[in-house]
Amino acid sequence: MTINNNASLPSLQPEWTLKFENQQPKLCLYGDWLAKNNNIPQLPRNIFQNCSADISVQFDTDQLRTWDSGFIAFLWELKNLATINHISIDKQQLPEAAQQLLALLDDKKPEVSPPANPPFRPLYNLGGWVIDSLNSLGVTFQLFLFALKGVFKFLAGRSYMRLTDLLRDIKAAGPSALIIISIVNFLMGSILAFVGAVQLRKFSADAYVANLVGIATVRELAAVMTAIVISGRTGGAYAARIATMQGNEEIDALKVFGIPVTEYLILPSMLSLTITMPIMYLYACFMGILGGLIVSILMLRVTVLGFLYQTFGAVPFNQFIFGGSKTIAFAMFIGVSSCYIGMKSGRSAADVGVAATKAVVAGIVGVIALDAVFAVLADIIGI
Repeated sequence: MTINNNASLPSLQPEWTLKFENQQPKLCLYGDWLAKNNNIPQLPRNIFQNCSADISVQFDTDQLRTWDSGFIAFLWELKNLATINHISIDKQQLPEAAQQLLALLDDKKPEVSPPANPPFRPLYNLGGWVIDSLNSLGVTFQLFLFALKGVFKFLAGRSYMRLTDLLRDIKAAGPSALIIISIVNFLMGSILAFVGAVQLRKFSADAYVANLVGIATVRELAAVMTAIVISGRTGGAYAARIATMQGNEEIDALKVFGIPVTEYLILPSMLSLTITMPIMYLYACFMGILGGLIVSILMLRVTVLGFLYQTFGAVPFNQFIFGGSKTIAFAMFIGVSSCYIGMKSGRSAADVGVAATKAVVAGIVGVIALDAVFAVLADIIGI
């Protein structure tokens, strides 16, 4: 609100002076007091140090012109200082609108106390962390069940998932990730062959380098390294995309229109990873074995046919089935967890980066934890 007593006059800087008439303080106000000009003068904390208690401050507003909320903020600060010094304010000379606004404000600003340090309660904090983790795990599993239900609805032609979204996510999760998956798995196979050759050469067991590379790549490295790469590359992108939609209120709009978010956003992400990761796993196995083959040829002077014969003789087909099964579980976990982290993020730009970081960390840790579970199950089954 702006009160303009004389809008035709040029703008004047706001000023004040404190005068004393018969030991009575009078505050004279001049000019235009507008907050938009960012020139409201400040009051010194000791403005009333020479005033005795139980007196009243009067105002001279004859030279006061235009004012708005900046003037009210100035008066409120003056009122607070007067209250601290046990001095009252005579508001009769102020504009009537200013008197009404000033009457709505407290005599003293509320004191903001610094936040107290939380007490050291390790069991309480541990319990809260466990409850939050279980709650997040339950919500993630619930989203997975909703997405799985959406698969059957999609097959029946009653899903809200668009085929264009699924194809776009498949391209982003599959062909666009070939280069980095090739480099990572090729180098891992090369490193594994190099370390194995250095150690096995001491025992004249050079031929078993192919066994080492083949079993380690097919059973563990190809699946885990592919999942970690996809988690950092695609999972973080899913979380950032949904967090951006959350900030732009696009998810709220979907809910208003009655479109299930799980079918429209989570289902394409999970299906794209579930379809592409087994294929990427087989490709990663090829690149890992290729890296081991090249290192073995250079260091051990073995032939290509000899290396391949030794590799496929040491790696049964059930190892490929075991590794492919793990990639499917990894894909579902990365897709659902990344989307869940994006959906529960805040609405600011900074929250987008936080969601992407959390999705990458949760994906990598979750993949390793799931791999440990699969290792225990494989030992129980006898694979």
